[in-house]
Amino acid sequence: MKLAVLVGSLRKGSFNAALARALPALAPAGLGFETLPSVGLLPLYDADIQAAGFPEPVAALGRAIKAADGIVIVMPEYNYSVPGGLKNAIDWVSRLPDKPFAGKPVLIQTASISLLGGARAQYHLRQILVFLDAAVMNLPEVMVAQAQNKFDAASGELKDGPTRELIAKQLQSFAAFVRKTQAGAAVQA
Repeated sequence: MKLAVLVGSLRKGSFNAALARALPALAPAGLGFETLPSVGLLPLYDADIQAAGFPEPVAALGRAIKAADGIVIVMPEYNYSVPGGLKNAIDWVSRLPDKPFAGKPVLIQTASISLLGGARAQYHLRQILVFLDAAVMNLPEVMVAQAQNKFDAASGELKDGPTRELIAKQLQSFAAFVRKTQAGAAVQA
């Protein structure tokens, strides 16, 4: 099973990028991960640019999302919401004619230095994904609160045992959710 990972942070020392890097070691056997190119590589959405043709980085992102069995979105919370770069990437991909997110199983994770761990951003992203007809897994949720205490400062490695266990449980649940979603899509076809 191939999962594409979309990281919504641009920061060099991002806790969310570190969280994304930790996923393969915490995943059950049979899950593969491909980290998608940075959302910072896309131009700001502009209908005039779209009218001239989708930029290749946008088209490539759409193809990667479409080809994956599921998508993992890992992001920080900016001003109680979704980071602008991630929102921009979603805005671009949502306009592609083949609707890459439609019916696609999606898993959301957040890491934040706040006590809420990015909860508000997760809820806003869920609202956005409804419009895209994505199949978002609801539970278990992963919101890494006080992330500065969960990662090794030197290596960036996720060191917190209970957080690692929760993520492993979530990934196991997501693998089952992807299989169930794919089976349902096959029945409808």
